[in-house]
Amino acid sequence: MNLAIDAGGTNLRAEIWDKELLITYINAKSSEIGLCLWIEKILKEYKNIKTIGIAYAGQVENGFILASPNIDIDEEDIKKYIESHYEVSLKIENDLSCAVLAEAKVHNSSNICALSIGTGLGLGSMESGRLIRGSHNMAAEIGHIPYKDAPFSCGCGRSNCIELFASGSAIKKWVAHYAPEYESIFASKVTLENLKNSQDEKILPMFEEALVYSAAIVITLFNPEVLVLGGGIMLSNTYLKEIITRNIDKYALSEALKDVKICISTIDDAPLQGALLLKDYNG
Repeated sequence: MNLAIDAGGTNLRAEIWDKELLITYINAKSSEIGLCLWIEKILKEYKNIKTIGIAYAGQVENGFILASPNIDIDEEDIKKYIESHYEVSLKIENDLSCAVLAEAKVHNSSNICALSIGTGLGLGSMESGRLIRGSHNMAAEIGHIPYKDAPFSCGCGRSNCIELFASGSAIKKWVAHYAPEYESIFASKVTLENLKNSQDEKILPMFEEALVYSAAIVITLFNPEVLVLGGGIMLSNTYLKEIITRNIDKYALSEALKDVKICISTIDDAPLQGALLLKDYNG
């Protein structure tokens, strides 16, 4: 059996597969149980699991969890710990690296990028069928490229990251910054749809401009043949794809834009599906 896990800041999701057959789906809250402990509980119940693939919402290297802004880490050297206590093989990658593995399979592409616009802004990138990692598996941290100064800080400690302008967390921070002007609009929940319906002329244009800029940077730097747009914000506001495609030539290198396909992800939980592919990936 194969265990695939999507470990996010809010939810832990898992699928157990026996070859091509899905056995069961399991989930838990990240705030209620540590990832390592949760895996141990699953392994004790399903004793035939032989491989584990984890898509992790944080920074990892060689099976070691380096950092995560939204997940409490109960075991940093998770690969070594699990493999030393159980007869399994474990692979763990950043969640966007896993997502791009899944997208590459769907699009039959070896040069592809997956840009995720959700709580944060993340990127997974492949060149010639191999994940682009960098020297410490820190490449393609698109959310932390310098952009403009903001009146608040990013999770990394700086105040000029583009994630402070083009992400779900950014929208909430800007709404709080402009309060009480926006209090009546967001009496229940901060959403991009509420901003759009309110005829907002501050936050929404700023968000859209930063998003276009982010996509243009990805295309200029990585020159993919396919750019897949995903994440909760994008999937709930698909009109953003049109905003990107209509305006991207303002920032992207024109030669890099030639023949590039920009599309919205059609995969249900791409990081989880990519985690399942880790068992056969040797890049």
